[in-house]
Amino acid sequence: MKKKVEIPFGKHNLSMEIGFVAKQSDGAVWAKVDDTILLATVVSSKESREDLGYFPLTCEYREHISSAGKIPGGFFKREGRPSEREILVSRIIDRSIRPLFPENYFKEIQVIVNVFSSDRENNPDVISVVATSLALTSSKIPFKGPIASVRVGFINNEYVINPTFKEMENSSVDMIISGTEDSIVMVEGSGQEFSEEQFIECIEVGHKEIKKIIEVQRGFAVEKEEVVLPQEDETLVKGAETFISERIKRAYEFPEKRAREEFYRTAEEEFLARFEDETQKSTAKKIFERILADKIRKMILETGRRLDGRDPKQVRPIECQVGLLPRTHGSALFTRGQTQCLSSLTLGTSKDEQRIEGLHEEMTKRFMLHYNFPPFSVGEVALLRGTSRREIGHGALAERSLSLLIPDEEIFPYTIRIVANILESNGSSSMATVCAGSLSLMDAGVPVKKHVAGVSLGLIKEGEKYILLTDIAGEEDHYGNLDLKIAGTEQGITGFQMDVKGTGITTDIFKEALAQAKEARSVILGKMYQTISSPRPEISVYAPRIISLKVKTDKIGLIIGPGGKTIKKIIEDTGAEVDISDDGTVKVYSPNSTVCEAAAAVIRGIVEEPEAGKIYDGTVVKIIPIGAFVEFMPGKQGLVHISELASHRVNKVEDVVKEGDKIKVKFLGFDAQGRIKLSRKKVFKKG
Repeated sequence: MKKKVEIPFGKHNLSMEIGFVAKQSDGAVWAKVDDTILLATVVSSKESREDLGYFPLTCEYREHISSAGKIPGGFFKREGRPSEREILVSRIIDRSIRPLFPENYFKEIQVIVNVFSSDRENNPDVISVVATSLALTSSKIPFKGPIASVRVGFINNEYVINPTFKEMENSSVDMIISGTEDSIVMVEGSGQEFSEEQFIECIEVGHKEIKKIIEVQRGFAVEKEEVVLPQEDETLVKGAETFISERIKRAYEFPEKRAREEFYRTAEEEFLARFEDETQKSTAKKIFERILADKIRKMILETGRRLDGRDPKQVRPIECQVGLLPRTHGSALFTRGQTQCLSSLTLGTSKDEQRIEGLHEEMTKRFMLHYNFPPFSVGEVALLRGTSRREIGHGALAERSLSLLIPDEEIFPYTIRIVANILESNGSSSMATVCAGSLSLMDAGVPVKKHVAGVSLGLIKEGEKYILLTDIAGEEDHYGNLDLKIAGTEQGITGFQMDVKGTGITTDIFKEALAQAKEARSVILGKMYQTISSPRPEISVYAPRIISLKVKTDKIGLIIGPGGKTIKKIIEDTGAEVDISDDGTVKVYSPNSTVCEAAAAVIRGIVEEPEAGKIYDGTVVKIIPIGAFVEFMPGKQGLVHISELASHRVNKVEDVVKEGDKIKVKFLGFDAQGRIKLSRKKVFKKG
C-alpha cells in the first residue's frame, strides 16, 4: 500500500513515501528534501538469536558518490569500505533507535540507508534517522517509537532548525537531537564555547520540532509483532535474589575494578555450582546477571554511595604528565582513576594534510585525532582487526572537542595529528583523550590559548527517583541509564555526546547534569593547568620548520620561473622544500630553521617591489657596449647605463666593472618601456 506525507523540515519540506520501492523489506521509506533523496530500509530475521547475549542490531549508512553527479577518484571507480563520515552517521542512527526495542527481542535487525541523490545543501544525516524511524513504525518490528531527529544551529543569534551545509558555516553550535515525544534519547555535536543554559535552549527548541515530526509518523503505525516474555522459574529467581542480596553489600569492600570483578565472578560460580544440568545452568546464569545488575543499581540509588567509595559528584584522582616521549613533537599521559590515555602529537607540513573526497565536498584536513582502544586496556585478549566503529566515534568526539583550540593556518602553518592510545580503561576514555590531547598540544608548542577538558556523567533512575554520577566508571556506564559526555573550556562547551538506555531523560535532569559536569570540568582543568599552563615557547627540535608567506597571485610566476627554473634553483641552493598555492600562499619547510630563512629571504626578494631612491647590493651579470646589467634583487635585473657607471666619463664599460663584480646601485625607477633603470654614479653623490 502506497502512502505519502509531506511535512515542514526547518525552512524546507520533507516528503516520505512507503510502498513505493524495496517492497520485500519489512519497512522502506523513500525520503526527499529538495533534491536530496535517500532510501531507508529495515529487515528483521525470522529466527531469534538469544544465544548471542545481546540485541543484534546493525545500521549501515552509505553515500553513493554518483548521487552528487561525480565519479570516484583514484584507481578504483566503485565505492569501497565506508568512510569515517558514513560510519559516524551509521552510529547516530544506531544510537537513536537502539534504546527503543524490547529488552527480550533478539531477532537480528538490519537498517540500511542509501543516499541516491544529493544537492550538497541538505545534510542527509538527520533525514536518515527520521526515515529509519518511519520504516520501523510502518513495519511489524516491535519498535517503541516513533522518534525523530533534528539538527539545531545558532546563526546570527537565532536558533535554526536543520540548516543547510552553507548556513552551518556561520553557526556557533552544531547539535543533533533524537527523541521520542516525551524524552531525549541521543544528542551529539560541538560548539564554540557555548553555555549550559544555551545547551538547554537548543534541546528545548529541537524537541518542539521533534514532536511535530513524530505526530505525522503515527498515521503509518501498524500492529506489531508480539514479543513473548520468557517464563522464568520463580523458585530459581527467588533463590538468585536471596543469594545476591546476602552478598551484594560486600561489593563495597572491593573499590578496585579488577578485585570487584573477581568478587562478582566468584559469587556467580558459587551460585551456578548448585546446578548440574547445563541448560538449567545457562538459564540460571542469565537470571543471576539480570538480578545482579538490578541489585547494584538499587544499592547505589538507595545509599547514594558508589562502588569505588566515591560520593556522586566526586571526580577520581587525576595525574597529568607531559613530555614523556622525546622523539614525538608533543606528548602527555592523563590518568583519571583507572582510565589512562597516552597522547602523542606530530607536526607535519601541508603535504601531510588528509585529502577527503566525499559526497558533499572535496577538502583537506589539517587537524586529526586518532583514538586506539587495545584489548589489554581492559585486561582482555582479542584479535586486532583494524579500527573499530567505536574507535572512530570516540576519536571524532575528541577531535570535535579540541578543534576550537587549533590556531588558523596563517598563525601556525602546520598539519597536526594526535594519536590517543588508551592504556587502561574504566570508563570515560573518550573524555580522557580530550584531556590528554589538550595537554599534548601545549607540550608541542602549538599556540593554543587554553585547555579543554572532558567528563562523563551517568544516571541511575528507577521511577521518579534518580541519582546523577560524575566521572562514571565502566560499571556505572554498563548498569546506568545515561552516558553524557561534555567537553569544554572554563568559558563553555566545545563537544558533547549523549546516549540513553530506555527513556525518561527530562529537561530538569539535563539541567542538573550539565551543572554537575561544569563543576567537574573545573576541577579537571585545574589539574591540567597545574601541569602545563601555556604552550612551550618553541616547537620540538625534531619537528619540521615552516615559514608561511603570502604573495600577490601575479607574483607566483616569478617564483616558479620559466619551466620551474627559479623555484628549482631555490630548492637546490638552499635545500628547503617550497609549496605554492593558487591563492598566493607560499610555504617553505625544512628540518633546519636557517635553511628555511635562507629560502624565504630569496622568495621575499623575488616578490619585493624595488623602492625608488633605495641603494641595493648588486652583481654584474652581463656587459654590453652601452652599460652593464646588474642583478640587484633576486630575479630582478636592471641596466646601469655607461653614463651612470661613474662620476667621470667612461669610455669602455670594462674599464669600470666586469662580470661577477659586486657593486652598489641606486634604483631610479622605470623608463618609458617599463625597463628598470639603475645608477652606480648616484650612489656616490647626492641626488
